[in-house]
Amino acid sequence: MLRRLVKASAIVIGVGLAVAACSPVKMGAAAIVGNERITIATLDTEVTNLSQAAARYPTAVNLNASQRTQATLTWLIRYQIFEEMARQAGITVSTAQGQQALNQAVKTAVAAAAQQGLTNATQTLILAASGIPPNTSDELGRYEAIANQYLTIANGGTAPAAGSAAQTAAGNKLNQAECQAAKALNISVNPQFGQLDYNGYQVVTAPSPVTRTQGPVKSASPIATAPAC
Repeated sequence: MLRRLVKASAIVIGVGLAVAACSPVKMGAAAIVGNERITIATLDTEVTNLSQAAARYPTAVNLNASQRTQATLTWLIRYQIFEEMARQAGITVSTAQGQQALNQAVKTAVAAAAQQGLTNATQTLILAASGIPPNTSDELGRYEAIANQYLTIANGGTAPAAGSAAQTAAGNKLNQAECQAAKALNISVNPQFGQLDYNGYQVVTAPSPVTRTQGPVKSASPIATAPAC
């Protein structure tokens, strides 16, 4: 199943763009991941692709403009984190392996959507509802294939059985490797779009600097601003 899929019907990445501020992120970059720049132009193109796909399923995909932007940037960053993890682990992925991993992930997600009452879900719907621009399906396939290969390596050469203690142990190793890869990339996100929460490697709205003086204060999960490894 898609490792970051929340539901086949909706995903919440964050609401509202942060106010632009001074930042080490270079002009024209939405984020810098290692030596690579995710340009604002690239982000705009991918958000448009996601928006066009989401528009085909208005009752199933509930993402506002800010969520689409942050979700798209989230996935563009995640793809690069996994590429770094693959480099560190010596993992290579063929086109066929990526396509196979994508097909299996979508098949599982479609089955999960059907259990939620969303029948006849397509790959485009599954990806759009997950905040993934459908035209990045090749990158998503590599992302899934890298995860699959790492889990197999971590389990001694065989894929761990679903729901087993071995799968949990291999998943913990994968999480650690993902953290190390993210740390090595020294990721910077343009504050115009929010900040990276390392708890789930997703771009979220930066906390407002304005202090509330009235009304109850809602508790919120703390944002991890740096890798915990």
